Amino acid sequence: MNKTEWPLWEIFIRSQHGLAHKHVGSLHAADAEMAMHNARDVYTRRNEGVSLWVVRSSDITASSPGEKDLMFEPANNKVYRHPTFYEVPEEVKHI
Repeated sequence: MNKTEWPLWEIFIRSQHGLAHKHVGSLHAADAEMAMHNARDVYTRRNEGVSLWVVRSSDITASSPGEKDLMFEPANNKVYRHPTFYEVPEEVKHI
């Protein structure tokens, strides 16, 4: 990173009707507080959200799409994680 360039921050917003935060974009800011204020001004101009996360891009560790088989193949062998061995009662909603 150039010493004159501010760090990059990833912005996540939880919508008024959602339960999870979703990535909406990125911006440069000097620190977390500035990133939060700038994200509010840029990404929530129409009251889209109820919660805002800012995460420094350099703090995110991500897998590569090229490593998909290596990363996710072991999970395919764990069939017990899939709800196919029991019946879900009708009283249980949202599954």
